Amino acid sequence: MANRLANKVVLVFGAGSSGPGWGNGKAAAVLYAREGAAVVAVDIARGAAEETVEIIRSEGGTGAATTADITSEIDVEAAVAFALERFGRIDILHNNVGMTEMAELDQVSLDSWHRGIDLNLTGAFLACRAVVPRMKAAGGGAIVNVSSLASMQVNNYPYYPYLTAKAGLNHFTRAIAVRHAPDGIRANAVLPGVIDTPLVRNQIAGRFKDEAEMLKARNAASPMGRMGTAWDVAHAALFLASDEAGYITGVCLPVDGGKSCAGR
Repeated sequence: MANRLANKVVLVFGAGSSGPGWGNGKAAAVLYAREGAAVVAVDIARGAAEETVEIIRSEGGTGAATTADITSEIDVEAAVAFALERFGRIDILHNNVGMTEMAELDQVSLDSWHRGIDLNLTGAFLACRAVVPRMKAAGGGAIVNVSSLASMQVNNYPYYPYLTAKAGLNHFTRAIAVRHAPDGIRANAVLPGVIDTPLVRNQIAGRFKDEAEMLKARNAASPMGRMGTAWDVAHAALFLASDEAGYITGVCLPVDGGKSCAGR
């Protein structure tokens, strides 16, 4: 199928990649554009947002880049205003910003705790708070929040702020779904499991002897015997954002190769 998002405008927070390759937000932004949407790519790093838009335009799509710190109320409002000025509306909001900091409980600083909550939960709150009234006035829209399998399954990584914030993001998503269903707004979350992205290699590789050990362990953690890719996450997000999922809201969808079923 093609052009599932024709004539739609998508605002993607976290649309860049933290390193070479495909991160979840970058893949989602490009896939949305391939399906006909005009995409506003937002990232804290201008170069990362512009790289995503360059890919979109090189494929004949429509995109615009801007920057924002997702934890800044002013920045988020400015990004929303940019999207509205450029394309007139926002049909789909995709929140992809996230980060981890590893530490055992007694070593988690208060600053690290607040940073994890702000980046993984407060940012999505700010974006939704800014966009939902606009969607409501326009007659509806769709929100996709990128959470994590860690929100529902404790694993071997000690990232307390991250998993707590992502659990909160799940329920925040459900609350929007229920309270704004009468407004024609759907809200769903995607829960990636073991996914091979630049962010994972940057933030989790330090828990292992080397990258080869990390890849072996993470591949083995999936019942499928391999990690997923950013495109697996992006395709799930595309479905939830599209009209094909018109009667689906409040769902927290694992994209995890069966890991959540295996309990490991």
